[in-house]
Amino acid sequence: MAQKIEKSIYVENLLEILPESVNYLSDKDIVCIRCGAPVWGTLYEAAKEKNYSDEEIEQMVSELNDLMNHKL
Repeated sequence: MAQKIEKSIYVENLLEILPESVNYLSDKDIVCIRCGAPVWGTLYEAAKEKNYSDEEIEQMVSELNDLMNHKL
């Protein structure tokens, strides 16, 4: 059974299970993994720091799950 991404996932764990999420998160200006910035907290916390709404975060979670499902 494939793992499901939720907004409570720690960014570090997300990157482990879905390395492709680096580009996705960077495009959303959520984290800059490429520039070596440390990543702490959950996807939800990181998105809230960038002023994303709860609805936008739910959309991100859905898109990340779609990305993972296409990877399988």
